[in-house]
Amino acid sequence: MTKRPPVTRRWLTAATWPAGIALTSWDYMWRTTPMRRQEVFPSTSPPLPELPAGVSAEDVQGPDDGTGPLFHRRYRTRIRDCRLGARELMEVIRSNPNATSPTTFARFQRVDGGRDRLSVGDEFVVRMPGPWDGPVRVVEAGPRSFRLATLAGHLEAGQIEFRVMPDGEGRLTFEIESWARSSSRLVNLLYHRLRMAKEVQAHMWISFLERVVCLSGGRMTGGIELHTERIAEGS
Repeated sequence: MTKRPPVTRRWLTAATWPAGIALTSWDYMWRTTPMRRQEVFPSTSPPLPELPAGVSAEDVQGPDDGTGPLFHRRYRTRIRDCRLGARELMEVIRSNPNATSPTTFARFQRVDGGRDRLSVGDEFVVRMPGPWDGPVRVVEAGPRSFRLATLAGHLEAGQIEFRVMPDGEGRLTFEIESWARSSSRLVNLLYHRLRMAKEVQAHMWISFLERVVCLSGGRMTGGIELHTERIAEGS
């Protein structure tokens, strides 16, 4: 069983949560990118990614360590007229995750690992306003994708994968896919039952996709798709 954040950390989360929300609400309200949302409620859990062989599981906070419903989310956008190919685009992102992170809101800070491109075993803390800081470990990395696992102290328990796929005729599809539960009952209350708290994560990853499009040198086509599967606890 992974380590849990201390009680003081969980109460600090409750105390600082409103500040983190206030700092992002203004930008969120003025977002103009077209977005299509879909939420479904399947009765069974989707296959969850396992940790690859040889990757350290120390302090990893997986879905089984969380509480509340499991959320399986996909954020996706399509890009045309790209100057960068799929591998080139992912190479730039892996070399500097902050090139596509909305750094006024969230910044990747490396705390363990080499100084070159993002690689398996590297650890980061995603610095965000209020209580949103999230420690993660790189558990998989390839020429067109990488995957992160949440560590003890993160508000979520699960994994998230970033991937880019060629779509023919110079087009690319960029997708962010996550499988996660809240790390505690307190987080479940703040993060999923209060609407603005639920939108903070969407705001971050939609901003990430917008910056991916800019970095590629291309143009977004069709806006952003957000597909959510909510699976009840115990399913």
